[in-house]
Amino acid sequence: MATIAMDSDSSASSSSLYPPPEVPKKLHLENREKLIKHLRESLDSSSRPLRGFVLLQGGEEQTRYCTDHEDIFRQESYFAYLFGVREPGFYGAIDVDTGKSILFAPRLPAEYAVWMGEIKAPSYFKETYMVSMVHYTDEITEVLNNQYQGSGKPLLFLLHGLNTDSKNFSKPAAFEGIEKFETDLKTLHPILTECRVLKSNLELAVIQYANDISSEAHVEVMRKTKPAMKEYQMESIFLHHTYFYGSCRHCSYTCICATGDNSSVLHYGHAAAPNDRTLRDGDMALLDMGAEFNFYGSDITCSFPVNGKFTSNQRLIYNAVLDAHDVVISTMKPGVNWVDMHKLAEKTILQSLKKGSLLVGDVDEMMVERLGSVFMPHGLGHLMGIDTHDPGGYLKGAERPKEPGLRSLRTSRDLMERMVITVEPGCYFIDALLVPAMESPKTSKFFNHEVITKFRGFGGVRIESDLYVTSDGCVNMTKVPRKIEDVEAVMGGAPWPIKKSMYENGGS
Repeated sequence: MATIAMDSDSSASSSSLYPPPEVPKKLHLENREKLIKHLRESLDSSSRPLRGFVLLQGGEEQTRYCTDHEDIFRQESYFAYLFGVREPGFYGAIDVDTGKSILFAPRLPAEYAVWMGEIKAPSYFKETYMVSMVHYTDEITEVLNNQYQGSGKPLLFLLHGLNTDSKNFSKPAAFEGIEKFETDLKTLHPILTECRVLKSNLELAVIQYANDISSEAHVEVMRKTKPAMKEYQMESIFLHHTYFYGSCRHCSYTCICATGDNSSVLHYGHAAAPNDRTLRDGDMALLDMGAEFNFYGSDITCSFPVNGKFTSNQRLIYNAVLDAHDVVISTMKPGVNWVDMHKLAEKTILQSLKKGSLLVGDVDEMMVERLGSVFMPHGLGHLMGIDTHDPGGYLKGAERPKEPGLRSLRTSRDLMERMVITVEPGCYFIDALLVPAMESPKTSKFFNHEVITKFRGFGGVRIESDLYVTSDGCVNMTKVPRKIEDVEAVMGGAPWPIKKSMYENGGS
């Protein structure tokens, strides 16, 4: 795996990861080369000429409703993947024939320099983003026609396709004069999406840093969490650490800082549930937070008691989830199907709940009745990279499973070397699911009603790590305490990592 050079002198910092690494723009150059290679192979296999341009439109700055307040800009993900451009208003093209890349920058008015700072010359963007040439956006038609070596109208491969997670379509590039070109809206999206599924060494190095700084921040939160705090204070500690030491201005997603019964709310932390509860002695905390570094993300969940000591009931549920987390990681390798991994996690949790006397009966029968989805209604994990839920989870023609729990899976694919995927089993006590299952004639018999009633209001536990798939297994990129004794030790002030541990990071 590639490494990024870092300053080893961290004596003046409370982070071993400061200062953050410089990410070479070669990363995005390699992504462009990878795309053109696969696009040419696709065109050649269908006897189509190897001519035309890939053309993507970058993101635009957005204001808040009708105001002049501009939210912090973050580049559109496909454009970020290919060009690594931080600034808004750009277009990018790649010549299919020559492989040359062209950036088109917005032509800024002179007043920009007064309010926003220096107006960069095209040469700055050419050097910074390692492209072949830079022109202005009002020159797209002229430049592409001049570069085109074929006959007739130049062909533009535009990005248009369905994101199977959001159900939204990507936006094809649009510009004045596009009617002077032939356009193809079908070819590019599946090829570019599949390029994003398998990560390069440089991409893995960036994702590893995002994991490293996020892991360090999670440990910092563990150490500082106490009863009577507010949930948003845990979020603030995490955001401060990843930004102050890791230069991570963006998070991969909205932080979930759930305690008590809130930890059974799968997407807690949104505007209607804004991480604002007061922590109580005896609560479990479920913190799902990940920083984004140079566009690439991390996605980590830690669960722990806010007072630093697990009760017997908390131990039971936590270890059920940890066992599922670990058995999946130990089974992962190329060719393994993700639906099977989800079922393995479900079965492991059900077996633990039966051993703890919450459930009775045959676990295989429970699986047939999809009882696992009552306790883990979400999918086991998802592809991850530039987006938290990276695209490519469902190949063209693949159908999403329809059974409870399985229909929430964000991918049904077989694992492949260089995929990055999260492993995030959970066990939750959600009345909206639990009560109907306890009353259903098909599933009521599996519950020890007297015992499980004691867990109403428990909340939930989720343990999430980021894995990349190797040729014969996988590597855990997440570096946080997982064993109960390690969590308690770190919350008690012990250094991390703890050398006495038999294993770390979820691997045996």
